[in-house]
Amino acid sequence: MKASIVRIGNSQGIRIPKVVLEQTHLSGEVELQVGDRQIIIRSVKKPREGWAEKFRAMAARGDDKLLDADAASQTSWDKEEWEWK
Repeated sequence: MKASIVRIGNSQGIRIPKVVLEQTHLSGEVELQVGDRQIIIRSVKKPREGWAEKFRAMAARGDDKLLDADAASQTSWDKEEWEWK
């Protein structure tokens, strides 16, 4: 498939056909990677994507213990005021 580079304000761009966007599920913000005379367009990865599943797996293995439990309650404020919700 070919596309033309067009002027968009002071920049240039390409129009991506609707069918291509539907096939790739791209929308909103994307990442651009440039290399070897190519432009690669990718979905933006969310920084914490997949964390919930990883935490569930850690809990199932019993690997979700607080490593510095003693440090969490070193002050009277920590012992008397702090409340986990």
